[in-house]
Amino acid sequence: MVTAGAYVPDYPAASQNHTHFLPLPFAIYRGDILRVGDESIVRGRFIDSDRYEFDVSMNGSFPTDSDSNNARDGMDDLDYLFEVGPRLQITLAKAPKWAKIDLELAARAVFSTDLSNIEYQGAVFHPKLAYERKHLAGADSRLKVGIGPIFANSGLHEYFYEVKPKFAQPGRPAYEADAGYLGTELQISLFTPITDQFRIVGAVRGGYYKGSANEDSPLYREDWTLGGGIAVIWSFLQSDARARD
Repeated sequence: MVTAGAYVPDYPAASQNHTHFLPLPFAIYRGDILRVGDESIVRGRFIDSDRYEFDVSMNGSFPTDSDSNNARDGMDDLDYLFEVGPRLQITLAKAPKWAKIDLELAARAVFSTDLSNIEYQGAVFHPKLAYERKHLAGADSRLKVGIGPIFANSGLHEYFYEVKPKFAQPGRPAYEADAGYLGTELQISLFTPITDQFRIVGAVRGGYYKGSANEDSPLYREDWTLGGGIAVIWSFLQSDARARD
């Protein structure tokens, strides 16, 4: 079981943040290929060596109620988003013990859902330079710092920044979004076990969107955004056999 709370921007370059709370069943499984709750929601790890790792993974983000966002008032809501796609991780440098620097190259398809329907919204390419340090705050803890640009096709930019003529109003003219650079994100996360059954995951994410392909959109409001969240994971059932990593 995981109980998570987050205070995050409504969308990239939004001027407002909102709080989300989400309790849900959760599993941690670390098989040779299938990994659940390991760096992403679900991923399949197909190549794992000292220098290279290749997997297919999934991540997600919270919805936005447009009536609670000044820029989007009266427009369609933004639903839950989830991403799925391949990622290649190349280890560029490794310390003698627990630290390393990786180059991560991730390309993912993005889908939205209101929990009754699923729609394809576009695709992202997110190269990232990441520093990871294990056993920093105790045994089995992991600190990770990653930074990198995000590029998206026109579909995803339209989802965030397009204003259809029917939603145009004074101060919010109609706008057609373009593909290209979306922004650069920095994320700092810390995973640490408290006991054999309880773990805490905390993360802070900052975004810088100046120079975005859709900086001229009336829905683009801020060059900088900042958000964060924390989750408490309770493992009330555990297998006798434990994974090596």
